[in-house]
Amino acid sequence: MKNETKPTLQERVMREGDFLVSKTDLKGRITYGNRIFIEFSGYAEEELLGAQHNIVRHPDMPRGVFKFLWDTIQGKQECFAYVKNMSKDGGFYWVFANVTPSYDAQGDVEGYFSVRRKPHKAAVDLVSQLYAQMLAAERAAGPKDACEASTSLLTGFLREKGMSYEDFILSI
Repeated sequence: MKNETKPTLQERVMREGDFLVSKTDLKGRITYGNRIFIEFSGYAEEELLGAQHNIVRHPDMPRGVFKFLWDTIQGKQECFAYVKNMSKDGGFYWVFANVTPSYDAQGDVEGYFSVRRKPHKAAVDLVSQLYAQMLAAERAAGPKDACEASTSLLTGFLREKGMSYEDFILSI
């Protein structure tokens, strides 16, 4: 289901001590969302369960960030990221996300677990600028090469800083 919600400038700010928790299957379909995730998403639990997690994806988020996130977690690694999400009413909320694979009793990945907390404002300001550059690169490259263009920009940015993605995210 494609999200046809139009973004607004209405920001929802997470409270100190809030944790948005969700679980997905291997395809990114939501299998669990805690009360605070449901609150911030603006969707009813019934609307979220079974929906693709990208139901809360804000169009200000570059494809390259999600490609990096998926590549990382599918490689059985945890991933940290600053993410701008969109609620059902078009409002937005920033999170500092930690996404990890979930394993079954045999040690096979059975899905993904994400815990998000309130991000630091200075970090949001910094990644907003980076994400805007990544989106511009995506638009300039066109739909076919958009993801590669923004991923390349991110890789170059990290190379200039002499840092890994994780080191950069955890340093801000």
